[in-house]
Amino acid sequence: MRIAVDAMGGDFAPDAIVEGVVMATKELPSDVTIVLVGQQRIIEDLLQKHNYAGSGVEIVHAEDVIEMGEHPTKALSQKPNSSIGIGFKLLRDKSVDAFCSAGNTGAMHVGALFSIKAIEGVLRPAIAGFVPQLSGASAVMVDIGANADCKPEMLLQFGEIGSIYAQYTFGIEKPRVALMNIGEEDQKGSLVAQAAYQLLKNSRKINFVGNMEGGDFFRDKADVIVTDGFNGNILFKMGESLYEITKELGLKHDFIDKTNYESVGGSPIVGVNGNVIIAHGISSPLAIKNMLNLAKRQVESNAYTKIAQALS
Repeated sequence: MRIAVDAMGGDFAPDAIVEGVVMATKELPSDVTIVLVGQQRIIEDLLQKHNYAGSGVEIVHAEDVIEMGEHPTKALSQKPNSSIGIGFKLLRDKSVDAFCSAGNTGAMHVGALFSIKAIEGVLRPAIAGFVPQLSGASAVMVDIGANADCKPEMLLQFGEIGSIYAQYTFGIEKPRVALMNIGEEDQKGSLVAQAAYQLLKNSRKINFVGNMEGGDFFRDKADVIVTDGFNGNILFKMGESLYEITKELGLKHDFIDKTNYESVGGSPIVGVNGNVIIAHGISSPLAIKNMLNLAKRQVESNAYTKIAQALS
């Protein structure tokens, strides 16, 4: 297994990225190679700084860097030799099994669509987030920011794609799929939510359990939470804020620790022909290490090919 990592993407790159990769090499099996994409001399110096002398890391040189504030499409076309551009070339050519970055989220999303492309039949690829549950499990939420405006048909597909992802990545036989709404009754919500409810209810491809409210976000009511990217992003970031707020208040609990963005480390783009994982721009070495563990699990699950088979 070969996992590519954008060494230059993120607020604390490249140091935090390389340190996280070195941490991951201590946990990952010997047959997993991490391919660091970025400016070779800088990466070599950092590997030396973090006392890495193993054989589980390779470097692929990329001269340019797409900065956080750059326009995604422009940056990708103007900087084909950027770490993100080269990373997607490696993924497209199947030289690596996954590509991960804490860099420009828009560039990662556009790069995935331009290189490995959306799975045939997918209306809009989405970004999935992992929501910790009081039971100790995690729910997959789709979408958490890629598609702010969604048609009912898109929400139906998010449910179907999310269900397949949860089934193969987490080993859940019949994932429970719920629609995030302002009430449990089927006639509640916006016109889009009401129409999506009927589509999800009538789908034979999923185990739809109805609407769920914000108060049930952490209460193990579903394995897959369906929402548009606008509301999904707000909910997801509010959930993540619990960790910092409780830390400021001097409170600590194992469940709250799981709301810390570092605990999973990344969010996959689902609905594309490959494994792409986006990390927080503020990613720490711990977050990068956990992102690589997620990438390994996702490669092993082969979820994207299962999604393609289901839609063919």
